[in-house]
Amino acid sequence: MADAASDSPLLPSRFADWFAAQGWSPRAHQLEMVARAQAGRDALLIAPTGGGKTLAGFLPTLVELEARPRSERRGVHTLYISPLKALAVDVERNLARPIREMGLDITAESRTGDTGVARRQRQKVLPPDILLTTPEQLALFCAWEGSRLYFEDLACVVIDEIHALHASKRGDLLALGLARLSALAPGMRRIGLSATVDDPDVIRRWMGCGDRPVDLVRGPPGAPPEVDLLLSNGRTPWAGHTAQHAMAEVYDAIRKARTALVFVNTRFQAEFAFQELWKLNEENLPIALHHGSLAPEQRRKVEAAMARGELKAVVCTSTLDLGIDWGDVDLVIQLAS
Repeated sequence: MADAASDSPLLPSRFADWFAAQGWSPRAHQLEMVARAQAGRDALLIAPTGGGKTLAGFLPTLVELEARPRSERRGVHTLYISPLKALAVDVERNLARPIREMGLDITAESRTGDTGVARRQRQKVLPPDILLTTPEQLALFCAWEGSRLYFEDLACVVIDEIHALHASKRGDLLALGLARLSALAPGMRRIGLSATVDDPDVIRRWMGCGDRPVDLVRGPPGAPPEVDLLLSNGRTPWAGHTAQHAMAEVYDAIRKARTALVFVNTRFQAEFAFQELWKLNEENLPIALHHGSLAPEQRRKVEAAMARGELKAVVCTSTLDLGIDWGDVDLVIQLAS
């Protein structure tokens, strides 16, 4: 974040001091998102991976809540929608850091299909200021008889990785949920976040339901990806998609990288590739497995270890394919892409 704008009157001194303590300056698109929020505008932010996109989406909320006493808050202030359960949990973990370090009286909690019953019930009685969830959980909320009171003070909805949601059945479900929320909280702002958008106008029309203006905010372009094809020297079979013939070369690539993600298409492929890599793992590299059939506790354990930089590689399915903030990853391998 060191390539950015100077101190701005848009940010309270507590926030400016926090940026300075990190050795950062707020980026221009982050400040622009605060300005659009203060003007009551909906916005679509397109910024590259690693460009502070998630913080830009939440910065207006943190500024608003910091200025509002706890006694004046009712219900959820900001609802964050993620296409992945793992992404919602990861954003909750990353959001906790600035809240804690700035000493903000703000609560942020995730609610997904993995969330325990006791925590869900508590969230209905004592809602957090920021609730991070998925389209399916929002649909359940909208069908709940208490949703009118629960969301009456809702000020903002943040939709992350919006390009992966809008043109799908889940996007249709989410659009119905957003229409319901707009009826419950007419002043609610809509924020879309993405690093991958082919046609911003299509998403802006979807966000605004055709009758609301949605501003476009762009971050600076990111570094171009380096894409290569691994040509195996092993005997390639006539059929099959397990990539077993190339596992020695995949392991060698993992060994040379700092941290790698190995993506496969199915849970069977994940289990198979993980076992094959461990057969070759004479150096005892910390390689983990992540897919939707594993227990939630096991998935959270892997995600936390990855966030701490304790793993060399993770073999995974699409459960980790969007938006996860793991800065140490310098290699992504796609098997049977």
